[in-house]
Amino acid sequence: MRTNKRDYYDVLGVGRSASDEEIKRSFRKLALQYHPDRNQDSDATEKFKEINEAYQILSDPQKRSAYDQFGHAGINGGGSQGFGDFETFGGFGDIFDSFFGGSNRQRNSPQKGSDLQYQMTLEFDEAVFGTEKEFAINRTEACGTCRGSKSNPGGKVENCSSCGGSGEVRRAQRSLLGQVVQVSECHSC
Repeated sequence: MRTNKRDYYDVLGVGRSASDEEIKRSFRKLALQYHPDRNQDSDATEKFKEINEAYQILSDPQKRSAYDQFGHAGINGGGSQGFGDFETFGGFGDIFDSFFGGSNRQRNSPQKGSDLQYQMTLEFDEAVFGTEKEFAINRTEACGTCRGSKSNPGGKVENCSSCGGSGEVRRAQRSLLGQVVQVSECHSC
């Protein structure tokens, strides 16, 4: 695969043996020179992006090492470094989970700050100048008596016989790929 990208060392105007400090100094100088707020040339924005991309790679020791070994292919996943940015999207786990019904429990579990939402329509004037409105919102809370255990105080807590209290049921099947484990939500509890 061929790429039209320039060599990152050339972009920053430094040699391959440049120190981290030399790379940083060159980046700062070029970033100031080509920053779109300071430079009105038609290609300043593109040059600024190119300079920033080069710095992001050469300032990170792991990315720089991969780039030194394999060039642009080493940082785009084309070299022997593995799967590059593929891991950003969750790697093989998410792909197999989507095909074979894997667990979405972690992705669907509550996240701090996203547990309460309320949609409200505002008039333009209200949005611009501000307003005060009252509204009611429903939220789920653990029971104050049993703390979500579904048992009486002092009573014995029994785990679900289907999932053992994990909330997930796993089924294993043999296939051409080997053993495929399908994880689904427990419908018993």
